[in-house]
Amino acid sequence: MRNRYEALLVLNTQAREDTVKEIIDRLESEFQQEGAQIEQVQKMDKRQFSYVAGPLSAGYYVNFVFNADPQLIAKLRSKFKLDPEVYLQNYQRLLEKKEEPAKKVAKAK
Repeated sequence: MRNRYEALLVLNTQAREDTVKEIIDRLESEFQQEGAQIEQVQKMDKRQFSYVAGPLSAGYYVNFVFNADPQLIAKLRSKFKLDPEVYLQNYQRLLEKKEEPAKKVAKAK
């Protein structure tokens, strides 16, 4: 059974600002190679961290919305944990899109 997920990745683009598009394209192809169906990719710009807890003070945020099997999330986590260009990652299951029935309109008297 496939579920909808959202993955927020913070990229380490230190000294590589011009290669952000190539990094995002590579990550998108890695999602697809593992069997995920990408719905949407949001490139959200580089942002400063509210507090610095490691070697970076800023990161480039990218949001992926995709459909995948639940077992794939653990595989993606471990794969991107080893990737030096992925600084942080967060996965969240999204609710299924439900179409709401049309509201009934009262007839004019």
